[in-house]
Amino acid sequence: MAKITRVEAMMVDLIPKVKRTDAIQSFVSQETPIVRITDTDGVVGTGYSYTIGTGGPAVMSLLQRTLCPALIGREASEIERIWRDLMFLTHATTVGAITSLALAAIDTALWDLKCRRHGEPLHLMAGGAQSRIPQYTTEGGWPH
Repeated sequence: MAKITRVEAMMVDLIPKVKRTDAIQSFVSQETPIVRITDTDGVVGTGYSYTIGTGGPAVMSLLQRTLCPALIGREASEIERIWRDLMFLTHATTVGAITSLALAAIDTALWDLKCRRHGEPLHLMAGGAQSRIPQYTTEGGWPH
């Protein structure tokens, strides 16, 4: 199995041409933390997340100081185990936006690396198209 040998984290600020809005706010900046993970065979996976103009430097600090160094030497294919370990590593900070955004960039980079290694698109690696899928609804946070 291929081990992770290099992890790079960078941030770009994607400034939209026009102010973007959603139901509760508007923003003129999209900070985009990007993670690139390289394995022993030279396969590279890229992942990212984004903020709507605030919090990007905090995400980058968590990535660069804590999460990315913890990936070196790990088996790149053990995506779920890595995610659990990183979640435990950050459990004292609780699961908030900063931690979630940092983990998302790493998680998508690991999945991208796996897909590139196998030469398959993500939808096939995740099981492909299905004629039926289970569904559920929630109300007040409880499944029905």
